[in-house]
Amino acid sequence: MNSLSPKISGELVAKLAKHVLILQNGIFSLAKTVLNGLKSKTISLEGFSQHELHPQVSDSAAVDWIFVVDTLNFSFWSPDDSSCKWEVSHNGRKYTGYFALCAAINRAIQEGVQITDPNYYCNVSVEQLTHILRSDTSTPAPMIKERVSNLHEVGKILVNKYKGSFVNCLEQADNSAQKLLELVITDFPCYRDEADYQGHKVAFYKRAQILIGDIWASFRGKGLGFFTDIDSITMFADYRIPQSLIHFGALKYSDELMAILKSGVELPSGSPEEVEIRACCIHAVSMVCEEVHRLLQEEGIQNLSINSILIDHFLWDYRRQHAEQLETIPFHKTRCIYY
Repeated sequence: MNSLSPKISGELVAKLAKHVLILQNGIFSLAKTVLNGLKSKTISLEGFSQHELHPQVSDSAAVDWIFVVDTLNFSFWSPDDSSCKWEVSHNGRKYTGYFALCAAINRAIQEGVQITDPNYYCNVSVEQLTHILRSDTSTPAPMIKERVSNLHEVGKILVNKYKGSFVNCLEQADNSAQKLLELVITDFPCYRDEADYQGHKVAFYKRAQILIGDIWASFRGKGLGFFTDIDSITMFADYRIPQSLIHFGALKYSDELMAILKSGVELPSGSPEEVEIRACCIHAVSMVCEEVHRLLQEEGIQNLSINSILIDHFLWDYRRQHAEQLETIPFHKTRCIYY
């Protein structure tokens, strides 16, 4: 049985959800905030490549860097009983979460480790990756064995099927984001982010979609990053963006779910509550995107464009910039390789 697409999954689960509600007034309000961000250029395609840890040159090395990072791009949160976060310093700055991963990969490259070469990482040991991701604090990177397993899996496939570079997989997609998504989830099982919900097989494909979105953003939609159907990619359903959507009044949790999250109890991957949170985020962002399109049309603005990827970037950045303020909204804790 084939899974429903992330977009259809979001629509379906949002209709059936018992624990998560999308609030229309919040959608309208957030759409206006996004429109203002577009007008002021705080929301733009330039943001990704301007970050100091992301590739600064649009070339094949950038594609292979993004592929490694997104193969490892999951589950950075620290347990409640840890006194500090996993933290990595690079060029005099300290980073946590996803950016700690980027910093660790860049540090390894500076130290001469061939971490973006599948011929190296298809055989990387637990000890080697532990050293590559070493922390400045007493809290190590979580799920090291799972990260090693991911690298072995995708590395062997790249070497055997794609001549040792993700660029060759990318080129087979013929500038189609959907074709690339299909290639990635078919050929690289660790990217197959799916669940069963009330008899329906639903899909999120967070890392596969963020891989495509990152390549698009890194190349500013040109060259290897040109996709004719990039707007078909949904937001990337993780554990941070729900905090922003609740903050903006676009999403609401049931009292029961909020109590579970505040207690710090982990939600199992594929549990109804976890599926509802992720799916409703996808649908909420799609609704915001549609409303922004409507507002752009209403105002006769033709030189600005929006999609779910850019809204995702805005919501994710907002959560980091207002971390203390949003800390009162609990995030759901699910240990898995998908996000």
